[in-house]
Amino acid sequence: MEKRPYGATGVSLSVVGFGGILVSKETEAESARRVSIAIDRGVNYFDVAPTYGNAEERLGPALLPYRDQVFLACKTTQRDAASAQKEFRSSLKKLCTDRIDLYQIHGIQTDEDVDAALAPNGALSLFLKLREQGDIRFIGFSAHNEDAALRLMSAFDFDSILFPINWATWYAGEIGPRIMDAAGERGTAVLALKALAMRRWRENEDRHWNKTWYRPADSLAEAERGLRFTLSRPVVSAVSPGHIEHFLWACDAADRFTALSDEEERQLEALAATGEPIFSRVVTAI
Repeated sequence: MEKRPYGATGVSLSVVGFGGILVSKETEAESARRVSIAIDRGVNYFDVAPTYGNAEERLGPALLPYRDQVFLACKTTQRDAASAQKEFRSSLKKLCTDRIDLYQIHGIQTDEDVDAALAPNGALSLFLKLREQGDIRFIGFSAHNEDAALRLMSAFDFDSILFPINWATWYAGEIGPRIMDAAGERGTAVLALKALAMRRWRENEDRHWNKTWYRPADSLAEAERGLRFTLSRPVVSAVSPGHIEHFLWACDAADRFTALSDEEERQLEALAATGEPIFSRVVTAI
């Protein structure tokens, strides 16, 4: 699988990332099988969070045979240093490791989130100590709100941002271009969320993909279209949704990836205008 540079760090990551929800609610044996498949497909980037059910407990043991070969990213939703410290230590234990490669402030949505993370005893102050101690290597954050993300990016030189880079939100929701521009100016690596998202679930719709709060790609063709759009931007990697089918579709699409042509871009822009992006410049809670 293609690997792209993670900023100027000297690290390269697979263009498809293994989302931790892939092993949430799975058995230990099935979790180990899925991680083994990812390794065989050339994936070296694994992303998880305490909020993903029991994903940490499942991912940690499954990654043990490969820990020195992979890039492990984790997150905290805690905004103050003391609470984040507690959650970090819990994550280390569950993940069966003594270090996290990328630690991220999770789910930045509001100005209050930004203020709390940047406060003297905020989460970022802990992250700096953890990096100095060698407990983490890189510092990042995830967000769905573009304005809050841009404000946080301007306050600190994060190594990366994890953000929705999706064809429908880009064109119809006008979400993403400002992040890509700011990241390019600052040298911040962009990791992509929601590459395979289609729209929000509708009321009374059969939610056959039960690990996503949105309706994801329903076929390899839809998945490939979404991934090609995302990887045609200067992103490092796209994290997969929570179902094994989506992960495998993403791997297949990545293996034969070619950048979208200008005509294909125009077709996607027209298609997006007829759809329902999961995010737009108007903030909507998920």
